[in-house]
Amino acid sequence: MGETHEARRSRLGALVAERDAGALLVTRLVNVRYLTGLDSSRAALLVPADGPAVLATDGRYAGMAARVCPELEVVVDRQVAAALAARAAADGHRRLGFEAHDVTVELHAELARQADIELTPLGRPVEELRQVKDEEEIALLREACAITDRAFEAVLPRIRAGVTERAVAIALERAMVDLGAEAPAFASIVASGPNGAVPHHHPGGRELQPGDLVTMDFGARYGGYHADMTRTVAIGEPAGWQRDVYDLVRRAQAAGIAAAVPGAGTKDVDAAARDVIAAAGHGDAFVHGLGHGVGLEIHEAPLMGYDKTGKLMDRVPITAEPGIYLTGRGGVRIEDTFVVRADGPELLTTTTKDLLVL
Repeated sequence: MGETHEARRSRLGALVAERDAGALLVTRLVNVRYLTGLDSSRAALLVPADGPAVLATDGRYAGMAARVCPELEVVVDRQVAAALAARAAADGHRRLGFEAHDVTVELHAELARQADIELTPLGRPVEELRQVKDEEEIALLREACAITDRAFEAVLPRIRAGVTERAVAIALERAMVDLGAEAPAFASIVASGPNGAVPHHHPGGRELQPGDLVTMDFGARYGGYHADMTRTVAIGEPAGWQRDVYDLVRRAQAAGIAAAVPGAGTKDVDAAARDVIAAAGHGDAFVHGLGHGVGLEIHEAPLMGYDKTGKLMDRVPITAEPGIYLTGRGGVRIEDTFVVRADGPELLTTTTKDLLVL
């Protein structure tokens, strides 16, 4: 993917120029990976407005950097950010942009001491670029989601009364790895019965019981890219209120996905789903945003919520995950990962959304 990384750096350089800086110091490791392919615990990248980028890492990753991104000059130094700030000053740049959401006050002071250069925050230009995925990235996401689907299918026979939440979570995570995932994309959520009213419940020793709704939120990581899917199932024949709430969440999710087209406002996409739930009298029970972007991170831009701004673009992978949470009774959440496309959404998680009665 060398040419892809080079193209990404070129687009970033254009953004740096637009923001009147000579270069950008990239210190967020996930952004360094996006721009170079290097996955390490210590690295930084200097991206000038015009000209080749310079990568810095320490001795542990020098050989890897030479293999992964041979087109780049590599500076070997444990103080990766300071080394590149000094390099920027030596190259004659007068204004050096930095990632203010990542650079600490302590590091900022160190950079100012090390280099005679004006430091200026440039916002989040790399995250802006990362929103729109190329087809190679989407292919990795597609496989991560396929593994997630297959893992759920494999574990479904084990989800029954008497099994603990923790056992289900472990089974899902083991199945994803066995099926080819690098690792789970995040710590799996399994919430049964009244625990389903807690959106981010930590699975514990509670045993699944007849009459429970069980919400499972999980995903696989593949090639660095993260899948995210949630399904809610019933243990035994569900009560009427459980079917009603499930059907409502399913209709809300369908409305949100249908609204997610290129050019749509993120706030409006959230409203398309939220309004369905509110109209049925459960508006206060939908306590989070509709969804988020996915990629090299499990939660990345864009975010969809009632207070979010921005517009969707073609080839942006996002989730739609409306939920209703009823204290003391339980909850329902249904989530899929899909790609916003000009000709309609491409669903990447394809497990049925019919209410499964186990």
